[in-house]
Amino acid sequence: ELITFAENLYKLKIAVISRNPKLYSTSRLREEIENKGHEAIILDAVKCSMYIEKGTPDIIYNGKVIGPVDAIIPRIGSTITFYGTAIVRQFEMMKTFTTAESQAIIRSRDKLRSLQILSRTGVGIPKTVFANFPKDADVEQLISQVGGAPLVIKLLEGTQGVGVILADTTNSAKSIIEAFSGLQTNILIQEFIGESKGTDIRAFVINGKVVGAMERKGAEGEFRSNLHRGGQGNNIRLSKDEKAAAIKAAKVMGLKIAGVDMLRSNNGPLIIEVNSSPGLEGIETVTGVNIAGKIIEFIEANTGKAEQHIKDKIRV
Repeated sequence: ELITFAENLYKLKIAVISRNPKLYSTSRLREEIENKGHEAIILDAVKCSMYIEKGTPDIIYNGKVIGPVDAIIPRIGSTITFYGTAIVRQFEMMKTFTTAESQAIIRSRDKLRSLQILSRTGVGIPKTVFANFPKDADVEQLISQVGGAPLVIKLLEGTQGVGVILADTTNSAKSIIEAFSGLQTNILIQEFIGESKGTDIRAFVINGKVVGAMERKGAEGEFRSNLHRGGQGNNIRLSKDEKAAAIKAAKVMGLKIAGVDMLRSNNGPLIIEVNSSPGLEGIETVTGVNIAGKIIEFIEANTGKAEQHIKDKIRV
């Protein structure tokens, strides 16, 4: 009975914040939470409301108060970043452990800010320029600053390869930049890393350690390597420099769990994105690593120390 009491005491209530419980990542996290003897709940962020009062913050879901939760795993889509991170922040006010802090999610969603942070802290990134709707006379100068064509043009709000364009020539680059400027759309202009040959690396980092990595190669005729766009993934072993770059990138972005995307270049690894809600399907399928299980183990290590101590004492 004492052991049963201790096991119940150690049982955690873990909420996965996700709009779709049927998504691979969401269902795998629920599976691993339950496999380890904890309670899993799935919360759609947009169906949550916040009760804000002095000393008693809470979350209301479908008309009911959620009550104490030991940990949350935010899976916040880019379209609901503002509201989703407000919900994460509310849980933080309730002193709930989160695998991704609200400010780190917001930081990682801002491509320009992310590159500025990475650059400032000495992490390798592709040459990048940003201008506020440049005039015709400024476009050629911007193009030259990233080494000329071919070059990559990215929408600041793009995800999963959407809004990423390869301009093969200076004329096509000028046309694309001028078109976006006319629409008053914010873009980044970035050097094209030809030696990467349409291939990038996704390193999955948990608590300062790379737990899995894959090489992603774009489909035939496609320079973007995202698996969502038909790219193929292969399990790889990272070099010492690549591991160090991935770990540092996650750390400077304030993310304990991150998918770090990088390119292999003649100047070493170059970080192109740090994802605060990396998908699990591709990395688990390619590497065979139980990433979801490692995420739950990370939560256990940060929320269950006191309970585990009591459990061990009772067993003795």
